[in-house]
Amino acid sequence: MPIRSWMFVPGDSEKKLGKAPGLGADVIIIDLEDAVAPEAKAAARDMTRHWLEQVRAADPAEGAPQYWVRINPLDTSLWHRDVEAVMPGKPAGLMVPKATGPDQMRRLVEMLYELEPRNGVAPGTTQLLPLVSETPRAAITIPAYGTGDVEMPRLAGLTWGAEDLSAAIGATRKRDADGRWTDAFRMVRAQVLLTAHAAGVAAIDTLHADFRDMTGLQRVARDAYQDGFAGMLAIHPSQVAPINAAFTPGAEELAEARAIVDLFAQNPGAGALQLDGRMIDQPHLVQAQKLLARAG
Repeated sequence: MPIRSWMFVPGDSEKKLGKAPGLGADVIIIDLEDAVAPEAKAAARDMTRHWLEQVRAADPAEGAPQYWVRINPLDTSLWHRDVEAVMPGKPAGLMVPKATGPDQMRRLVEMLYELEPRNGVAPGTTQLLPLVSETPRAAITIPAYGTGDVEMPRLAGLTWGAEDLSAAIGATRKRDADGRWTDAFRMVRAQVLLTAHAAGVAAIDTLHADFRDMTGLQRVARDAYQDGFAGMLAIHPSQVAPINAAFTPGAEELAEARAIVDLFAQNPGAGALQLDGRMIDQPHLVQAQKLLARAG
C-alpha cells in the first residue's frame, strides 16, 4: 500500500474523524498527543476506539487509508492508557512521539505482545513509527535504530519533527532566507533518511508547517521524494493532494526504470550497459527496481 501522505486528525473531534476516510491520505494518524488538551485525553481515547471499531466494522472502500494512532510520549503516565484504550480498534500502527531510542521502544513492544491477543490482533502486526528528533537526547539516538544489533521487527519507518526540537534547543529559526533547513535540522533530517534506509524501513519527512503555502509545500515535498523519502506528514487536508502528487513517480521516470530493468534482463551477467547514449550499471538497476516497486 502507498504511504505517501500521513495526515494528522485530532482524536477528540468527531467531525474531523468523520471526514478522515475521504481526505485522500494514504495514512490517517489519529492524534492523542499535541492535538488534544490534557482535560480531553480520556474522552479522546474513547472516541478514537469507538471510531476505529466503526471503521473496521464497515466494508472498507477501495483505496481506504491505513489508520494509525499517535499516543502520548513514553516518558509520561498517559501512554499506557492510550494503548490499552485503542487496541480494541485494531489500529494498523502507533506513532510514538519524543522517542528516545530503541531501548525505550521495547517497553511499548512488550505491552503490545500482551494486548494484541486479548483484542483479536495477530501478535507482532501492530507497527511502530517513532518520532525520533523532538528532543536533543532523542536526536542523538537516531543512528541506533539502524545498527545491526537492534532488532525491531515492528518498525515501519522513522520520522522527525522540527517544532519541538527548535523549542528544546532555543532556536529562533529553522530555515534560512532561502527556505532551506539550517544546520541542526538538516543534520537530523539526513540522519533519519540514512538510518531508515539502513534499517530497511520507510523514511517519512516532517510536515510543512505553513499549510497555506502550497508553492513551498510542493517544493519541499518534491525535494523529499528526490532525496529518498517515502512519504511526508501533513497537518491540513489541503496538503494531501500535493504530497501524493510529489511522491508519485512520473510517467517518464517509470518508463526509464522499465527500460533499465528490461535491458539488464536481456543481458544477464552484464555489469555495465549503454542506454540512450549513457552508461548504466548495477546501482542504476537497483534504483530502477526500487522505483518500480514503489509504484506497485
